[in-house]
Amino acid sequence: MSGLKLMALDGEDLSVISTHMQDSVFKLKDVSFDPKHGHFLLSANRFVWENGDKKGHSPERRRTVFALKRVGNARSHGFNRDNKEQVLSLLALRFTQKGEGPDGTVELTLSGGGAIALDVECIEAQLTDVSGGWDTASKPHHPEDQS
Repeated sequence: MSGLKLMALDGEDLSVISTHMQDSVFKLKDVSFDPKHGHFLLSANRFVWENGDKKGHSPERRRTVFALKRVGNARSHGFNRDNKEQVLSLLALRFTQKGEGPDGTVELTLSGGGAIALDVECIEAQLTDVSGGWDTASKPHHPEDQS
């Protein structure tokens, strides 16, 4: 199994992880936040964008863990947190700096208008593929902005 292992220590690094996490799907039961230790974990089925349109490659997904440390607070909106079986789709990870220091908010933007906001002391994130790939029926499609 050859999978991704990425680390982010700033907003630019996080945007690389965001690119690889785009269109990942997950259930709320696969999300955990430990406020005592400041750890946020998300296990998701990541679409393997890095295979691109390579000839002979079917669209593929891999099981991936996104871990974020130094999280002080977590908030969410736009979905039912009690429904642990609902499937959510991740569109992007974004960092908004609070001031001059390294602290700010990492936002997980979800399809359908939902979001998870994580207040962090600084960015300390990892993406790790934890399984081999499997074929998926289709490639995610994003229509061009019509405005």
